[in-house]
Amino acid sequence: MSETEPSVPVESERDDETAENAEQAVVAVDAFDEREGLANRLDAHTGDGVRHRAFTCLLFDEDGRILLAQRAERKRLWDTYWDGTVASHPVEGQSQKEATRERLEEELGITADQYGDLEVTDRFEYKRRYLDQGLEWEVCAVLQATLHDTSFDRDPEEVGGAMWVDYEDLYENPRYYRQLRLCPWFEIAMRRDFEDDADPVPDGERE
Repeated sequence: MSETEPSVPVESERDDETAENAEQAVVAVDAFDEREGLANRLDAHTGDGVRHRAFTCLLFDEDGRILLAQRAERKRLWDTYWDGTVASHPVEGQSQKEATRERLEEELGITADQYGDLEVTDRFEYKRRYLDQGLEWEVCAVLQATLHDTSFDRDPEEVGGAMWVDYEDLYENPRYYRQLRLCPWFEIAMRRDFEDDADPVPDGERE
């Protein structure tokens, strides 16, 4: 008889994340990313949703490859999809850069001394539903940086896998990467980046 611990059902882990979300708040914003108050995180991602502030960070190595991260199975929305390096929501009083640095260290063990040029390169509004589980309605800031030390140590509770991919090839030849299901906000950020639509000042136009 095996003495290993039984695996925890994915549904149970998702229930845990749902409970966590119900205890947290996100910053509600207008189409121009101006604060309108706080919203319960679970409420913001269910029903008709609440537009809120978010970010996604794209980290590169010195050869132009992007570090993609797979969302863990326990995630309620877009579980197992591949994202840019990290994505999340700043809390009240936290800047996008502060939130990004925090999530990079929490999810991938990447610290600020491994990069030095973290900048907000774009900001856009989008709204997407995921199956019958909920939705994202965000004004999403995009931050980018280049790693001079590419080592990382992912947290499997948050990141199911990670890989380096040629960024330009990913955009120009999506058929080569069709086995990767990409998160919608990352696809929007990548397209805007390559089509020169990126602008860190939000224009209130939804993708």
